[in-house]
Amino acid sequence: KWRIVLPDNGRQCKDWKQASAFYSGNRIQTTKYTWFTFLPQNLFEQFHRLGNLYFFFLVVLSWFPRVEAFHKEMAVLPLLVVLLASMTKDAVEDCRKYQHDKTINSTKTRVYDK
Repeated sequence: KWRIVLPDNGRQCKDWKQASAFYSGNRIQTTKYTWFTFLPQNLFEQFHRLGNLYFFFLVVLSWFPRVEAFHKEMAVLPLLVVLLASMTKDAVEDCRKYQHDKTINSTKTRVYDK
């Protein structure tokens, strides 16, 4: 994305209003998730890790009677522990980012003009 800078002389006011409609403002937003996208996006990121895919593969194998080495429920337990720990860490980290963004966005600024 490109930033458009227009001079503030009366002739360019119409162009400025048209260009500024594309930008939401000067807010800083460093968070990855929203309330609605946290679970699907986090699970998508978690299963891109090789270790989590390995545990998921073991869970899938445990549902076949000929290959079953553990009880079905016991095979799911390590995967759930790892996923819940990672999700909790990501949620706390994202919440801290949100709070920090909120304080940065609410600070007063000084604007210099000519």
